[in-house]
Amino acid sequence: MFFQTPRLLVRRFEEDDLDAFIAYRNDGRWMRYQGFKGLDKAAYRKALLGPRAVEDGLQLAIVRREDGALLGDLYCKREGDVLWLGYTVAPACARRGYAAEAARGALAWAWAEGFRAVRAGVLPDNVPSVRLLQKLGFRFTGREADEAVYELPLPGPGGVTGPD
Repeated sequence: MFFQTPRLLVRRFEEDDLDAFIAYRNDGRWMRYQGFKGLDKAAYRKALLGPRAVEDGLQLAIVRREDGALLGDLYCKREGDVLWLGYTVAPACARRGYAAEAARGALAWAWAEGFRAVRAGVLPDNVPSVRLLQKLGFRFTGREADEAVYELPLPGPGGVTGPD
């Protein structure tokens, strides 16, 4: 497990997660803002269950602690002292605060791991994701290709506590 929050566990994917993952990741309408979609089970298995590290980019399962249900996923990738973060929740789990809770957990984990900042790239017309980043304190820093890039500097050492 990478980290937990009051309602969630964020951990590596397991074989039993694949069907639920495929159900929302291959929903073209829901996933219109995502790039990692539309694959078959074998391709997802290879991408999700292989030995991956944060340095290579790592997709993590967001699981409800209460019953173990897969609710969505986080993408984390280390670039030096910056963590790139992405998040997706299944349509049935939208608007329940799961993405915000998972993202806050990822911020606390990144701070504890010594990252200097967290960045996220989002398509500008993905308004719910932009609003979530702004709510979490991220600031727009520019564009890379077709994405708007947002960044949240993390507090340094010296007794400063991590993000909320």
